[in-house]
Amino acid sequence: MMVSNTTGRVFLVGAGPGAVDLLTLRAARLLGEATAVVHDGLVSDAIMALVPASALRISVAKRRARHTLSQAAIGDLLVELALAGHAVVRLKGGDPFIFGRGGEEVDACAAAGVPVEVVPGISSAQGAGAATLMPLTHRDHASIVSFVAGECRGLAAQNWVGLAGPGRTLVIYMGLAGSEAIADKLIADGLTPDTPVAVIERATRHDQRLFRSLLADLSGLIARAGVPSPALIIVGAVARLGVADSEILTLAEAAPCPIS
Repeated sequence: MMVSNTTGRVFLVGAGPGAVDLLTLRAARLLGEATAVVHDGLVSDAIMALVPASALRISVAKRRARHTLSQAAIGDLLVELALAGHAVVRLKGGDPFIFGRGGEEVDACAAAGVPVEVVPGISSAQGAGAATLMPLTHRDHASIVSFVAGECRGLAAQNWVGLAGPGRTLVIYMGLAGSEAIADKLIADGLTPDTPVAVIERATRHDQRLFRSLLADLSGLIARAGVPSPALIIVGAVARLGVADSEILTLAEAAPCPIS
């Protein structure tokens, strides 16, 4: 493996929602040119197959309460590899700047004087909506869409008023484990228990699944269906839209709760 004696460069690359052919052309090119790839655990094998066999591959997979490296250590690793002359691709699911901690990694590179570029990816929310034909905005249903992290500290103390409701769509990342608390929070902040919800698992992949129910049943739905990560929760009227019920059954193994 040939590595330059000069300082390398770091590329924060969005891997998109999962399907390999949803990578941007720039992302695919950079993966083919990389000498070191630092990747998340959710990046598919098909995408990793684009990485040269000679390149270093370092997994920094994060799971709930189990991180391979701390975020600070990931930043240090990127800097170390770049200073050794590598063309470093930091490969992230979705988009680096939408719950990807890309801002922190840009800061680490900038502080060390390492050149850094960001290559956007199709976000998980965009991919999930497109894969299920569920528009996140729609003139008849929602003119505002909000993205929130469901796995966060101090959830009960946060003000979610106005994030969801008539004319709005709320997309919740990393919300599976806290789904019961999230539903209680949204209802306490003004949503009705019969607000439509959808859970989209492994969007854009061959094994994606889609489930629909009502807000009051959110945690029950997730438990019945055995939904693992990665999955998104969609809250709002648009959760009723998308693929027809007959098509939903081909994606989902557990029967969704009917919406009247």
